[in-house]
Amino acid sequence: MRLKVGTTVIIDKDYTENGDKYKSKVVDAGDDYVMIDYPAHIETNRTAFFMDGTQLLISFVDNKMSFAFRAEVTGRMNKGIPMLKLSYPGDEQLIKIQRREFVRVETAIDVAVNHAGVSSQFVAEDISAGGIALNLGDKEVFEESDIVNLSVVLPYVNDDIKYVRTEAQAVRIWEKDGRRIASMQFSEIDTTDRQNIIRFCFERQLQHRNEK
Repeated sequence: MRLKVGTTVIIDKDYTENGDKYKSKVVDAGDDYVMIDYPAHIETNRTAFFMDGTQLLISFVDNKMSFAFRAEVTGRMNKGIPMLKLSYPGDEQLIKIQRREFVRVETAIDVAVNHAGVSSQFVAEDISAGGIALNLGDKEVFEESDIVNLSVVLPYVNDDIKYVRTEAQAVRIWEKDGRRIASMQFSEIDTTDRQNIIRFCFERQLQHRNEK
């Protein structure tokens, strides 16, 4: 089991408006559960109290590699210290992540582009926390190096929808299987929007793995 007693974990509470992050340590672990001490907010150090059923995104480092998994608060216990019990999907369900961002995932989501006062709709080829690739079709809305405004629709598995609005620069326009693709790099994106994209990418990675 990669998640061991004493391991520090970083916790993202799903679908918060401001992308709050918390820190905790593993105090016990089994095949399908993990016990952690009560999480503390990374910035304020205030103790967090999560209700049973709360969905969490857990990340940790093992042997210099970063991993993440989805968990649910399933109970609490007090054995000298108060602890939360979380579900654990098993090592085989862990997603390996880059230190700062999730890997790029293929997904056909809707993206609105505004450039020079003109708005156009596109479908994404893929997305990561650092940028997005768009299927251009026969539209000539912008050129390489142009900076545009994007509105990206992120549909989650629980039917929640987030909208990411950010500036992006077209770093490359190229062809793939006869289709014109624009690789866009986010140039102005706030922390909450980036966290929403990371969470979306994580969900899509899990879906792709389950489909295989």
